[in-house]
Amino acid sequence: MLALRDLQKSLPICGALLTMALALGGCSSQLADYTPTDAQAHPREPGTYLPVHDLPPDRDQAIIPPDQRAKIEAELAAARDRQSVAAKDAK
Repeated sequence: MLALRDLQKSLPICGALLTMALALGGCSSQLADYTPTDAQAHPREPGTYLPVHDLPPDRDQAIIPPDQRAKIEAELAAARDRQSVAAKDAK
């Protein structure tokens, strides 16, 4: 009689554990399935350092021509002045 009572108590627990194991097992998959087909392969030599001797292009070159830079600065200054006037009027 005692064994039957123990079996009745442990049966729901075993069922819950089995259900949880099956649910978690269904969630697992290969990570390779998620990589895109056009992804670059990783290098075979895992301990290589990044090339530190490669420097960025020279900063002396103007990226924006001076005439366009002056125009942008004037537009920003005008916008700043308009916002300060609007902020004073809002008070």
